[in-house]
Amino acid sequence: MDLVPNLFGSTIGRKLIMAVTGLLLILFVIGHLVGNLQVFEDPDKINGYAHFLQSLGPTLWAVRIALLVVVGLHIWAATVLALESRHARGDEPYAVRRWLRATFASRYMRWTGYVVLAFIVYHLAQFTLGYAQPDSFKTNLAHYTMRSDYHVLGITVVRAGTEVLDVRTMVIRGFSNPLVSVFYIIAVGLLSLHLLHGAESLFQTLGLKDDRWAAGLRLVVTLGCAAYFLGNLSIPGSVLAGILR
Repeated sequence: MDLVPNLFGSTIGRKLIMAVTGLLLILFVIGHLVGNLQVFEDPDKINGYAHFLQSLGPTLWAVRIALLVVVGLHIWAATVLALESRHARGDEPYAVRRWLRATFASRYMRWTGYVVLAFIVYHLAQFTLGYAQPDSFKTNLAHYTMRSDYHVLGITVVRAGTEVLDVRTMVIRGFSNPLVSVFYIIAVGLLSLHLLHGAESLFQTLGLKDDRWAAGLRLVVTLGCAAYFLGNLSIPGSVLAGILR
């Protein structure tokens, strides 16, 4: 019965909340990137993928709301822990030296999180709600007729001949605006820095980080974050370079 109060009311509980929500968000951003990279394949891929998601209806919105709750809990836990840490260290010289030894990612962890949050809000306004760049929003574009079936885990979820929204064209038009692309690249870069520190801290909080393989873990996390950044960079970069059109 005391589990929930202890979870939210203790430092260990808040660290656990931040770790678990961080893990869920990491899994989401990886899946989101994998789905988005289908824009480089036949238009059937990204358009079929988007149509499948839209066909989920209330389930999709339930997932979106759950993700927003996860993001909110993650930011809340991180902010409270940061305030507690600042209060605990005060102005002691040791605390100052320790702060100076911190990595760039850990120093600005909280601020990169806020910038990423602003990016998420804009991203939803642009590609989900159509408030940003309404001329290139999917509902203002011609429909696309699927030329082949689209499968998820071997199951046909969108059949050839189905008229779907032309999400591929929406993405290309959206990133044709250099300011939008630059903002996206900066935000994803900050998110990658956030993941660089957060993923390693996650392993430590969950008790999965060992001194014997800490260096290897850091290398894997660094390479993973670099791959994530480059994967996201490839979409607006290819649009601006005229490769994706």
